Amino acid sequence: MRLLVGLLIPAALLCAADAHFDYRVLATTKTSTLEREMNEAADAGFHFGDTMGGQTAFGGKEGVVVMLKNSSLKQDQHLLYRLLATNKTSTMQKEMQQLGDEGFEYRGQTVFNAALGGQEVVVIMERDPAKPAGKIAYRLLATSKTSTMEKELNEAGESGFRIVGMTVAKSAFGGYEVISILRGE
Repeated sequence: MRLLVGLLIPAALLCAADAHFDYRVLATTKTSTLEREMNEAADAGFHFGDTMGGQTAFGGKEGVVVMLKNSSLKQDQHLLYRLLATNKTSTMQKEMQQLGDEGFEYRGQTVFNAALGGQEVVVIMERDPAKPAGKIAYRLLATSKTSTMEKELNEAGESGFRIVGMTVAKSAFGGYEVISILRGE
């Protein structure tokens, strides 16, 4: 058994040593520009890594997305990205569900000050066009009270919804809100 473990550990380390990741950092104040740049990076074999909105040293208040690819693997996958940006939670729920009906999957969310829209919640959705598009149910919950959010999350959980993301943001109508995004299982 020790011999087997002794052989597996170096093999795992070799595989990790063979991995090589390339990154693209995208930053802009316009969600339409960010979506275009994400799709251009996807055409080059990159996929979504992470996102954050905030004040950058030279760009101001921007949305920043990190895209990555494993250069040691052959990349045949070309993903599609859609960015949803709104300061109205009811609009976000509707737009997320429309993309869910097309098979887009939730990948991340952040809040940033867009050039024209002020402070907005931005949701990143991804679809692999090589896979059949199955419908995905999404639910967006927004409230200013954390106790209310817990109650609403438990109710949604009883219906088979699992949390996939959360932000705290100032919306146009609700003031500061806890915004949770859930996916039906």
